[in-house]
Amino acid sequence: MNMTSKKTRAVVEGALIAALYAALSIALAPISFGQVQVRVSEALTLLPLFTPNAIWGVTIGCVLSNTIGMFMGVNILGFLDIIFGSLATLLAALITRKLKKPAIKGLPILAPLPPVLLNAVVVGAELTFVTVNHFDARVFLLNAAYVGLGQLLACYVLGLMLVWLLQRGNLSDKLFFAK
Repeated sequence: MNMTSKKTRAVVEGALIAALYAALSIALAPISFGQVQVRVSEALTLLPLFTPNAIWGVTIGCVLSNTIGMFMGVNILGFLDIIFGSLATLLAALITRKLKKPAIKGLPILAPLPPVLLNAVVVGAELTFVTVNHFDARVFLLNAAYVGLGQLLACYVLGLMLVWLLQRGNLSDKLFFAK
């Protein structure tokens, strides 16, 4: 494969992941935004385990979904979430990429942790500032707990199921271009 087609394939791979992330977030908007949320698309934050193109894919997907959600009126966090929520997703994806081990029965048990913790803290803080207009530790802890719980469901339950499905039958080798 020549260099141009490798670059094209990498861009397309990232774009498909971004589109899937945004489509899932918007299709499930009522549960993807707000104080109590389970953003199902966050399961895709484990895809950097399989391809570095997923790092930009989930980040751009997050930017798109947060922006579209703001214009739809469902993302009350607006520009804060577009900037800081998306940066949290980028950082989580970069860290997740490095956490292939330790694994239990082939599942990378620490890989879902970065998106859970980073989004709990960042989105929890965003929600606190938007809802009470200042930092209140009690409100922050409650918001972080709710977001973290949703992230646990999305990343540890759905995300690890996705990883398992991709590993089974070597689907990841068939689907992803760059390792």
